Amino acid sequence: MRCVIARFPFDLIKSEVEQSMSGITPEPVTGLAVTIGRHVYPVMQVGEVITRQSRRDFTSGEMRRALTRLGFTCHDAPPAPSAPSAPHTRADEDLLGW
Repeated sequence: MRCVIARFPFDLIKSEVEQSMSGITPEPVTGLAVTIGRHVYPVMQVGEVITRQSRRDFTSGEMRRALTRLGFTCHDAPPAPSAPSAPHTRADEDLLGW
């Protein structure tokens, strides 16, 4: 499928994108993400690998459109796990009867 990314035309095929990303370790996701196989990659990492361009040359929106048109599932980053909340009581509260 012909896609324009950073004003350059690319002929991308889903299987070629999957092959290009095989063996690539996913970076931590902080923004838009794409699921390729069993891995979740940042769309900017995928764009850099398949276009061989700097991440500064294209936007995540361009990559999201191209990857969605190829049939990949794009989504927002999962929320960061939150730390358990601390109890609101003092350690010696029960001892003093307060």
